[in-house]
Amino acid sequence: MERIEAINAYYESYDEDHRLTVRHGMVEFLTTVHYIERYLKPGMRILEIGAGTGRYSHHFARQGYEVDAVELTECNIEVFGKNTEPGESVTIQQGDAVDLCNIPSDRYDITLLLGPMYHLYTVEDKRAAMSEAIRVTKKGGVVFAAYCNCDATVYQFCFGKGAINLEQYQPLIDPETFALSSTPREIFALYRKEDIDRLMAGFEVTRLHYVGTDMLTRFITETVDEMDDETFAKYMKYHIFICERPDMVGATNHILDIFRKE
Repeated sequence: MERIEAINAYYESYDEDHRLTVRHGMVEFLTTVHYIERYLKPGMRILEIGAGTGRYSHHFARQGYEVDAVELTECNIEVFGKNTEPGESVTIQQGDAVDLCNIPSDRYDITLLLGPMYHLYTVEDKRAAMSEAIRVTKKGGVVFAAYCNCDATVYQFCFGKGAINLEQYQPLIDPETFALSSTPREIFALYRKEDIDRLMAGFEVTRLHYVGTDMLTRFITETVDEMDDETFAKYMKYHIFICERPDMVGATNHILDIFRKE
């Protein structure tokens, strides 16, 4: 229960609903939507696991898609309900990504796993959540899984905020590779591409895209927030152009791994 208690405590005090609506947060949202829309077709059913306050679920429900959502925390479910507009074909139920036993296998065309991998700390839980997301997806369906990037945290938190020298974090920092470990106390689990590749080994899937959804945006947050609409549109065009470049993805804060179930 330590994991669930930590997640509940975090989201009870954090404005998750606001995160993707500020301009720098919109980069992640618009990029993710851009890739989802590449695979959406009329009549497809969507499942969002770890839906938060429903930013993605509501977006696609308002476009006429049938969306089912699962969310762990009651506070986010409450906001999700308040954000639901008349006419949306959307459902929300409480549940944990590591066990979706009440959802049938091979049901959804598109499965969004955009939050749970942030808050899973053991290999067993990570593989369980990934296995469940794949299980409920139809063969040929597409799964979108999001991760927090380790190296952006090394730059911004370890060095930018001086955590590299704080005693409490020493057990979590590999002194040679600077790989970062996390516990429920730190809230966010962190990944490098090799960690994600290792996690996905053994699953019958084919990777379609590996995307940096905000790339260097968090390094120039104030600049992005102050852009006028025309400049921001140009920024998004550039961002979409570079967001799969292997030489740049490692600098992103958020990663989106997109794959097809075989």
